[in-house]
Amino acid sequence: MRMNMSAAINAQHRACTLKRSVVVATTVILSFSCAQDSVPLIERINAYRTAAQTCAGRPTAALGPLAPAPVLAAVDISSPQQSLEDVLKRAGYAAARAQAIVISGPSTSSSAMAALKDRYCEVLSSPQFSEIGISREGKTWRLVLAQPLIPADLGGWAYAGKEVLALVNEARAKPRTCGNQKFGAAPPLEWNAKLGSAALAHSRDMADRNYFAHAERDGGTVGDRAAREGYEWTAIGENIAAGQGSADQVVSSWLTSPDHCVNVMKPDFTQMGAAYVVNKASDTGIYWTQVFGTPQR
Repeated sequence: MRMNMSAAINAQHRACTLKRSVVVATTVILSFSCAQDSVPLIERINAYRTAAQTCAGRPTAALGPLAPAPVLAAVDISSPQQSLEDVLKRAGYAAARAQAIVISGPSTSSSAMAALKDRYCEVLSSPQFSEIGISREGKTWRLVLAQPLIPADLGGWAYAGKEVLALVNEARAKPRTCGNQKFGAAPPLEWNAKLGSAALAHSRDMADRNYFAHAERDGGTVGDRAAREGYEWTAIGENIAAGQGSADQVVSSWLTSPDHCVNVMKPDFTQMGAAYVVNKASDTGIYWTQVFGTPQR
């Protein structure tokens, strides 16, 4: 059957939005790519994790985003004779825990995400993981989720916070797409000690009381925390994460999570503070907070 250009475009739109598994066999349609399927799988996973969900009929809390780990993407998990623990050790990855997932059949990131939500929602919704490696061969997707051991030489919270600042300014120096939002390069942020103290207070509260949320147990918000430190603001924002063992890992996790990435790239913010707190008795071991602000003039 012949199809004109307009009909081909309309058919492609329907195939993307309604029946992504249907392939319409025309040269015109095959030359298009679906916007929905151009989103990397890690961004889909992080969008899923950072919002409250329902898994196996039970509600789940919002979690921190996973950081992309190239070493996890590169490990070979195809051999049944090798345990995941041994594979990671040989790769030089010190893991507190890890899990591998292999799915076959999905041809797009959106269909792969649908399969993951259907079969592995409990893994995706686990606070026990903070990093992920994803590799793909044809229609076979391999994922390794892990929680790294927290290094002993992470440095003080302010030192790590300023590492976060440097990495964030490096990211802001280039145009970036966060989910479906495009941002131009943004001016660099300045370190602010009061925002750093507000970040430290929230990381400590989450670590000591073993929870993960922007709101404190008594309902306090990032604006309240900044005000308690004497920071008078016209704009305020916050990113949080848990489990990552370095500034590089935590910034990578935020940049591959659409909502967190938006905060990183917002040109309205001019200052920042960040901090981590470790509590090995907690669910994730380490908690990170990044506070953005624009002061009153």
